[in-house]
Amino acid sequence: MITQHEILVWLHILAMVYWLGGEWGVFQSAYNVANPKLGLDERRRHMETAYRIDILARTGIILLLPLGLHMGYNLGAQPWGGNFLTVVWLLTIAWLALTWGAFVKRETDTGIALTRWDERIRYVLIPLLAGIAIWSLVTGAPFTQGWYSAKVLIYSGLLVIGLGLRFIMRHWTTIFRALAARGGNDAALEAQLARELSMGRLLAYVYWIGIGSVALLGVAKPF
Repeated sequence: MITQHEILVWLHILAMVYWLGGEWGVFQSAYNVANPKLGLDERRRHMETAYRIDILARTGIILLLPLGLHMGYNLGAQPWGGNFLTVVWLLTIAWLALTWGAFVKRETDTGIALTRWDERIRYVLIPLLAGIAIWSLVTGAPFTQGWYSAKVLIYSGLLVIGLGLRFIMRHWTTIFRALAARGGNDAALEAQLARELSMGRLLAYVYWIGIGSVALLGVAKPF
């Protein structure tokens, strides 16, 4: 029989795959989004491709939180089960609905507003997860296993990087609106796109190293 924990592990692997693979797809599409030699319509098509890939990565990132907490409870690495996990899953569903709503409305002011609410969730979640993880590494509680605390801490750091990449993608929409309004020719906006692409590349490299580290900690459980 397939156990509940094995299903959670399977879903966790899928979420990691979509997270890592999706970010690579967005990274490659970004080259053409910021290429001023291409026509504005073609660049918009590449931006649309990036958004469609990115939504799967965003979904994976969000799902990793309840999956990780649920698996951590099964493994005895964190003490909160029962109603706590039920609430976490319900809040996750609401968060996913917000994220997908922002994706569906991505070319509108509503989509930008929903994206900002998605970002605000991270403003609360990142320090909360990082604080609990650091406290647990120092005191051994509430997370009782060091590898799990370290994994949560790195995950919170990756959410910070992801937030930066979300800022960049949100700027794409506003920049392309401005470019369209100015006939697709504005040196200052093109320079901003180039700067943000350069910053995004650096963040992406750190992102991939962090994702790999989280995966290794979960598999090896070294301490």
